[in-house]
Amino acid sequence: MKTFFKKIHTENFRWYDEAILVMLFATFMMIICGQIMGGLVEVPFTHLIQNDSTGYWSTFFMYFGFIGTWIVFMIEFLIVKKDRPILKTLWTAPKGNNIKYLGLGFLIGFVLNIICAIVAVLNKDISLQYDSFNFIKLLLLFIAVFIQSSAEEMVCRGFIFQRLRRGYRHPAVAIILNSLLFTSMHLFNPGASVISMTVVLAAGLLFSLMVYYMDSIWCAMATHTAWNFTQNLILGLPNSGIVSPVSVFKLDAATAKSSFAYSVEFGLEGSITAIAVMIITGIVIIVLYHKKEIING
Repeated sequence: MKTFFKKIHTENFRWYDEAILVMLFATFMMIICGQIMGGLVEVPFTHLIQNDSTGYWSTFFMYFGFIGTWIVFMIEFLIVKKDRPILKTLWTAPKGNNIKYLGLGFLIGFVLNIICAIVAVLNKDISLQYDSFNFIKLLLLFIAVFIQSSAEEMVCRGFIFQRLRRGYRHPAVAIILNSLLFTSMHLFNPGASVISMTVVLAAGLLFSLMVYYMDSIWCAMATHTAWNFTQNLILGLPNSGIVSPVSVFKLDAATAKSSFAYSVEFGLEGSITAIAVMIITGIVIIVLYHKKEIING
């Protein structure tokens, strides 16, 4: 048994790097501590939500509330010495954390979502109509979505990924397990199904490949942000089953239907099309970057 553990664990492995403990701790920090902190941050703005007739501020704080996750993990990284190196992976120390890959991530997320939406429109699953556009409000929502998406990336592809890479020899452990936890975070979203959870898992694996092969959690954060922002606040489609009351375009829900390209309950993320684009993009990243792999390849 000892020989087996020596084969799967690195020399730097410590008992607190055991996969189940890492994921349980991350879940506790994000769901319990992060939500409490996020709720405290929102307290001074309660009147905005209570007097919100359009749903704008409710949508804003639904995303912005993830600032609590950032706060509690930043405190953890600063207090716990063994996790302090993770801070460097979130900033500019990794070669892939630069403006180029940040911009590439935004482009990838936008293009992938638009491709899925076009397929759904061509298949007559959805019909979109222009509703309204306010640059300042949309910019604030973009910032809020970035906070939410980057918080999930920081937990899964930052904390969990780096801890498991430190403790386990094979990178597949970190890539697969953080993606499984990412998937579990969406299990109780409205309209969750086998297909939709497969899409979320494929997305988690795609983001992990960006971190592993491109050495860029910034690219993963940007892709995640652009995907969520495009489908929910530009196109007005469900984001993991949740529909925003404010968006540039509006979905004609009465004519929407489920197919290989769209799920009425979960949106584009509940479609086989979304699985395909995630897998294809992941393969492209492996092909383009496998020789440039930086992290302990």
